[in-house]
Amino acid sequence: MTKLEHKSAFEFINAHWDEQILPELIEYIRIPNKSPLFDPQWAENGHMDRAVELFRRWCEAQEIPGVTIEVLRDEGRTPLLFIEIPGDSQGEILFYGHLDKQPEMEGWDEGLGPWTPVIKDDRLYGRGGADDGYACFAALTSLMALHKQGISHARCTVLIEASEESGSRDLPHYLKRLSARIGSPDLVICLDAGACNYSQMWLSTSLRGNLTGVLTVKMLTEGVHSGQASGAVASTFRIIREILSRLEDSKTGKIIPSSLHVDIPEDRIAEVENVVDILGDEVNKLFPLVDGGRLMSHLSEEVLLGTTWRPTLSYTGIAGIPPIGDAGNVLRPCTSLKLAFRLPPTLDSGQAANDIKTLLELDPPYGAEITFDVDSAMDGWNASPLSPWLREAVNSASLAAFERPAAMLGLGGSIPFMSMLGKMYPNAQFVITGVLGPNSNAHGPNEFLDIPYSKRLTLAIADIVCNFSSAK
Repeated sequence: MTKLEHKSAFEFINAHWDEQILPELIEYIRIPNKSPLFDPQWAENGHMDRAVELFRRWCEAQEIPGVTIEVLRDEGRTPLLFIEIPGDSQGEILFYGHLDKQPEMEGWDEGLGPWTPVIKDDRLYGRGGADDGYACFAALTSLMALHKQGISHARCTVLIEASEESGSRDLPHYLKRLSARIGSPDLVICLDAGACNYSQMWLSTSLRGNLTGVLTVKMLTEGVHSGQASGAVASTFRIIREILSRLEDSKTGKIIPSSLHVDIPEDRIAEVENVVDILGDEVNKLFPLVDGGRLMSHLSEEVLLGTTWRPTLSYTGIAGIPPIGDAGNVLRPCTSLKLAFRLPPTLDSGQAANDIKTLLELDPPYGAEITFDVDSAMDGWNASPLSPWLREAVNSASLAAFERPAAMLGLGGSIPFMSMLGKMYPNAQFVITGVLGPNSNAHGPNEFLDIPYSKRLTLAIADIVCNFSSAK
């Protein structure tokens, strides 16, 4: 049984990141290839194609025997980069990542910006480097580290999509088209997740579902002088506050309908308790609170369960309200809010969408016109137990790369790919990991990729692939 020699493997990985990967990630960050949900003219603007070509050129320049690299561009769909690497041992491994990006977001520190790559204190700042541009580079580099030592590995396929931040709307089409070439993966390695610290490998064992929609309340056909109408006509903002109280306790943030909650599995509660033991007081430092700000609970276990298994509601957009500088004395005719729900991993998102729509539109106050239009509803995912060989392989990989054992926790975000793959390949094992550690701030200002952590994670992935081949 051939083992990876970690010291020389890391020397190769470290050099490859410095010489080959970081220069490409810097150029990639400069490209404003926002996901189609945020750039409806993405095809005309050409940014997505620029990003895909950057990835394709880099992949073709790598020394990987027998590799096949293809960009699929089906009519009306975002492109997809598909890579096949032949193997000389049993089994099938599927790697996953994405290259589309979230929008700019305000609040970047001076000298930083979404499309302005900056390396500072071993961190590469800019949109998309950590979420999730690094994934393709890390996946292929991990395999090259094995080739350098003449180590056999299973056949590998790599999927890099371009619509993940839009709910992976084009991925089912490509998965169906590529099903014969992908085969039946025994192991899926997804590099789009996070970490609770930068000192060990983290696996995500569950993902929350995601539901978004626009709630609109209309009361007037046109705006009316507030001195004339207020006191007679109900404010649409107040009506929205009233009907939202059907969903959310405004004092605690708890989602009220029992149909949106699930029983949390005992093994996931045990994982949370273990993470609290690892992080200690660091749990309370995971978020950039204002001076004097505090979390919704003083119990670390409740904080982590709240971000991984409990339903939540965020208000991510608003319409019908002018900027303060343009705010006249007018009772506005309508107010719209973009609602973003995170759903428990095992909850049916379609049923949740129906329940929420019914609850919000039922019995409108003052006869107002109320609509809740669902944008997207995506199921979450709860991993099946790790097989003994994989649990050992992950722990061994973390010890080799970080000198600390691996840790596991659910992820509060959503990766639509995982629920799709979980249903398609129920017998596959999953390694869901990533580089989005504390303060890396994916989707927000000052997003960064921690370079040393990314290098060591690449080594850990190489070790897992090596041990998978030995186990098979």
